[in-house]
Amino acid sequence: MQRLTGKVAIVTGASAGIGRATAKLFAAEGAKVVVAARRESELETLVDEIAREDGEAAFLAGDVQSEDFAKALVELAVSRFGRLDIAYNNAGTLGEMGPTTGVSEAGWSATLATNLTSAFLGAKHQIPQMVKQGGGSVIFTSTFVGYSFAFPGTAAYAASKSGLIGLTQALAAEYGPQGVRVNAVLPGAVDTPMYRGMNDTAESQAFVTGLHALKRVARPEELARSVLYLASDDSSFVTGTASLVDGGVSITRT
Repeated sequence: MQRLTGKVAIVTGASAGIGRATAKLFAAEGAKVVVAARRESELETLVDEIAREDGEAAFLAGDVQSEDFAKALVELAVSRFGRLDIAYNNAGTLGEMGPTTGVSEAGWSATLATNLTSAFLGAKHQIPQMVKQGGGSVIFTSTFVGYSFAFPGTAAYAASKSGLIGLTQALAAEYGPQGVRVNAVLPGAVDTPMYRGMNDTAESQAFVTGLHALKRVARPEELARSVLYLASDDSSFVTGTASLVDGGVSITRT
């Protein structure tokens, strides 16, 4: 039985990695999906793949830092598919890395704009539509970094992703009475282009793998399964959570 039959979802950061895998899984589980990212050609390819697998999807390319884009995604979901039940605000960036005292103000601001402000803008326009319908599920991609574990040189990334947890809790408390659930998923290391860009040597990859209790990194499809749980009615009494899907990196000291 498909777990999202009759539902409509928005997925940002859908051109690669966790977002792409989640969009495909949502469609396979019966949802009609609006996919968003900056790269139009990758979105076109994704929508074609979903269609070939008997799913339904539409795409809109743009910048998640734009409030007009956040609004347009909701409008597309409603005009094309009639409603909005699920919003997975997944787009993100590592941002400017390095010693915190050397991070530029512009780099700091850009990281927060992509990782945190974009999620706020998404939710700002997604939630009113969900309230109008009687409820829905909003999901953010945070991280274990800055929550249960820290790396030097990641201040902007850690601060922006930690901010998502506070946003999650505030929205969950505010809109729970109207049937809107809000949760954050906190991945460990996931084999995505972003991960490979940060860990481009065998030594670096071995180090990161060793941090996890499972002694491996995740596949994007594994994260997608956890996002599916939060999107579906299986998690109907789950809201305001920071859900670790981290392969045990938070508890490992070996």
